[in-house]
Amino acid sequence: MNINEIKLDKQGLAPAIVQDAQTRRVLTLAYMNNESLQRTLETGETWFWSRSRQKLWHKGETSGYTQRVEKISMDCDADALLVSVTPKGPACHTGAESCFFNTLFDQNTQTEANLGETLTRLYELIASRQRERPEGSYTTYLFDQGIDKILKKLGEEATETIVAAKNDDREALINEASDLLYHLVVLLVERGVTLKEISDELAKRGGTRKEAS
Repeated sequence: MNINEIKLDKQGLAPAIVQDAQTRRVLTLAYMNNESLQRTLETGETWFWSRSRQKLWHKGETSGYTQRVEKISMDCDADALLVSVTPKGPACHTGAESCFFNTLFDQNTQTEANLGETLTRLYELIASRQRERPEGSYTTYLFDQGIDKILKKLGEEATETIVAAKNDDREALINEASDLLYHLVVLLVERGVTLKEISDELAKRGGTRKEAS
């Protein structure tokens, strides 16, 4: 591939679709100019041009989640790039494996909200709050206060869930159970426990518990 063959836009950029070389999953969409592409070829790791910051950035420079380049291809019009990589960690700043985790439409699934996907998005959002600590965020407040505050809030929400159930208040039970799950996920993130580990443990238990006779 000759760099000079790439047709750049008016800003001197070409979109670069980054794909996992093994799974073929699309990880992110970024932009490259001649300099970032040249550095990518020289170093064997992805470099991009940040349109918001107007500067070059090396993927993983601060997080350590670099991407080793396996192959770079041009599309038929020579104005877009496909970058196949072996990622060292998640591609998304939220901590997700891919930036494309918000499903707008899926012919093969029902339109109702999926609890597993919802919890995954919630976990990724809370994990990003732990890393970035944005001001004014309640989640940031919990992490700043520490484990004792998180446990206290989890206990309070558990009690309120029990009260709602005891009072046979369906709407209150839904609200309190949602608050309980949120605070439980905060605790899991704080302690570094992933949803996959919880899922694996539940799967191991499936069919192993006998009903009392």
